[in-house]
Amino acid sequence: MADERKVENPFRVLPAPPASAPATVSGAAGEREAIREEVERGVLFTNAGAMVNWAVNQSRVNAIWPLGFGLACCAIEMMAIVGPRFDISRFGAEVFRASPRQADLMIVAGRVSIKMAPVLRQLYDQMPDPKWVISMGACASCGGVFNNYAILQGVDKIVPVDVYVPGCPPRPEALIHGIMKLQEKILKSPVEVGTLTFYPKQPAKRASGSKKKGAA
Repeated sequence: MADERKVENPFRVLPAPPASAPATVSGAAGEREAIREEVERGVLFTNAGAMVNWAVNQSRVNAIWPLGFGLACCAIEMMAIVGPRFDISRFGAEVFRASPRQADLMIVAGRVSIKMAPVLRQLYDQMPDPKWVISMGACASCGGVFNNYAILQGVDKIVPVDVYVPGCPPRPEALIHGIMKLQEKILKSPVEVGTLTFYPKQPAKRASGSKKKGAA
């Protein structure tokens, strides 16, 4: 006989009836119980700021448009994520744009030379806000094996980096993991609409019990 387990409603917002209440009720009490159950299934409580933050960040997370911009061998791995084998479209980030004015994610894939640094910064400045940066590979993150005067020792010296993806070069799975980490960061970020700022809903803090001290 299969083990029957009671599944509780995760969206329960109203207090449950006391344990001493009878299992079956009839008449007006039964009707009130049925109404209460319907309310629990269809009503959730939140605030307007958290709702706006959730809606805007969900749209941003599921519609990331990376910039089609590669510098070295890491760019080959970046191109692979849009193929059928890895299919980054499952995460809503497959629309690579040819113009920085239509992109909100810059993936720095490869080493950045001193001569290329101002060009990369100009592309970043042309991207509309909000925008994010992923440093892909060891060369973009810290210069890699190119510890010389011609290579920038870390792209974070010219643009702010949100996620670092290690490797030389990192596999497409690593870059997809970095994009997923960026999505988690976006969901936790505040949303600015004009002069208003909406913050994500914070999880309820559990009351920590008093710690028992051991006997001396």
